[in-house]
Amino acid sequence: MTDEPRLSARELFDHLDTTLSRGTRIRAVAALLAGLAGAVFVTSLWWTEPGPLPGRTRLSFALLTVFCLAWACYGGWLLTRRVPLFATEQVVAGWIALAASLVTTGITAFAAARSGAGPWAALATGGLFVAAALTLTVRAHRRRAALLRRMRRLTQQDRPGSDR
Repeated sequence: MTDEPRLSARELFDHLDTTLSRGTRIRAVAALLAGLAGAVFVTSLWWTEPGPLPGRTRLSFALLTVFCLAWACYGGWLLTRRVPLFATEQVVAGWIALAASLVTTGITAFAAARSGAGPWAALATGGLFVAAALTLTVRAHRRRAALLRRMRRLTQQDRPGSDR
């Protein structure tokens, strides 16, 4: 047994370290740098085209740039957080990944169908990415919900008149 007094849930939350773990910081920096590098790469490809591009190609470049910037913003957002996130960062990353994989699969399948190659290979490959992103998003939502339930239980136990 220990002689230390038992902290209330509120005191425990107040004592949580507000700095990110090393792994979370590394992932945040990686997302920030990869997003910025991707955005620079895609926009430099887009701007250096010798002639005018078709509308669908411009739309594809724009969407890829937006997804790269979304990852960069996610990394920056995560680096600036100084509060417990309760797995919110995983939910946000899951939704970005799901949106990017769905749109990329659609664009690729459409381009393959227009070229006469048939969209089936693009749909099959993209479907794997969509399934992985969907699985990670659902898992992140479940983990966040479990953490929030646990937090509510802990804070309810500390209220006067509650059963312990």
